[in-house]
Amino acid sequence: MDPAARHAELLATARRRLVQNYKQQPIVLSRGEGSEVWDVAGRRYLDMTAGIAVSALGHAHPRLTAAITAQAGRLLHVSNLYFNEQQALLADALIERAFPGRVFFCNSGAEANEAAIKLARRYQAVVAGAPERVTILATDGSFHGRSVATVSLTGQEKYRKNFGPLFGPVGFLPYGDLAAARTALTEARACALLVEPIQAEGGIIVPPVGYLAGLREACSETGTLLLFDEVQTGVGRTGRWFGHQHDGVVPDVMTLAKGLAGGVPIGAMVASEEAARGLEPLPGEPAPHASTFGGNPLACAAALAVLDAIDTEGLLARCAAAGARLDAGLAALVVRHPTLARGTRGRGLLRGLVVAADLSGIVAACREAGLLVSAAGPDVVRFVPPLVVRDDQVDEAVAILGDVLAARAGVAS
Repeated sequence: MDPAARHAELLATARRRLVQNYKQQPIVLSRGEGSEVWDVAGRRYLDMTAGIAVSALGHAHPRLTAAITAQAGRLLHVSNLYFNEQQALLADALIERAFPGRVFFCNSGAEANEAAIKLARRYQAVVAGAPERVTILATDGSFHGRSVATVSLTGQEKYRKNFGPLFGPVGFLPYGDLAAARTALTEARACALLVEPIQAEGGIIVPPVGYLAGLREACSETGTLLLFDEVQTGVGRTGRWFGHQHDGVVPDVMTLAKGLAGGVPIGAMVASEEAARGLEPLPGEPAPHASTFGGNPLACAAALAVLDAIDTEGLLARCAAAGARLDAGLAALVVRHPTLARGTRGRGLLRGLVVAADLSGIVAACREAGLLVSAAGPDVVRFVPPLVVRDDQVDEAVAILGDVLAARAGVAS
């Protein structure tokens, strides 16, 4: 069949058979290499979305491909009735890069945040002896997942609408406002505070200097567990292993997913030794929390390959350098198109261009020009390319976006 006809046929099948919850763009991708992907019709795209910050090593990375292939030929799944080699090694590798503690594995960011919420509730009830401390605090503009509990803690009404009654009690604080957080933490006697080191889905909002450190101090003073949602900011995305490391603070709990296994579904909750007591069973109790697929050998082998590649290929430094180059390119677009481009945001390779134009139209026009980007918040074009992205690809992406802005402004680029 002609490739274009095949592409059209697959689009029609997907639209006919899939639940219509997504607003998927009209392309059917079939293969990739590094920071490039191709659709069924053979058209090439520069991928600055990376599966929404998931494909940390890009597409078809040899180290990741080899690890997945080898593990698939040995052992895929045994459940958590038993230990498995890759799970133990990955837990150790994460703790070495994060902070002393223990790891719980699951399958997604929402599941990792669910685990953190359950841990916090049970910690207060069983370990701290304060069962009345049940309120979970989060921040306005946040995004923590699509399950009932995590969407209840997502500080954007558009995601919560029509799903009530939701999980509670919860409370929301203005992101970046340390004084408001101190007041709420003092008055609320909350169970936990869940916060992103950078609000990614909320518009790539970087908090003020000292905000995360101030939250750490306030939570410690009030006996509130501090939970960092690092689902999008973790695993090298900001130029450090984890986003909170830029601020020199340590949470009680950190959640991970997205880039951890480079595209193989995995989630992880890292908890301090003290906080981890919240999920230890009492005598005669069943496991307080569990996951059938969590920590399976295949996903853990993939994650170990990702961590090893980041180390051996110098991808933390690469992320910082490529991120600075990308930010400089986006800043130049602000100078060239001040009526459409209003500023840049981000850290490492979690970057955004704030626009005063039809955001969805810009994303669509970029796709038509061969560039895949996504929206973050109401007015930000998001760039989260693979950590292996080359300088020439960064420059190409900025040039394509510049052409799109120029066309929308009605001037020559």
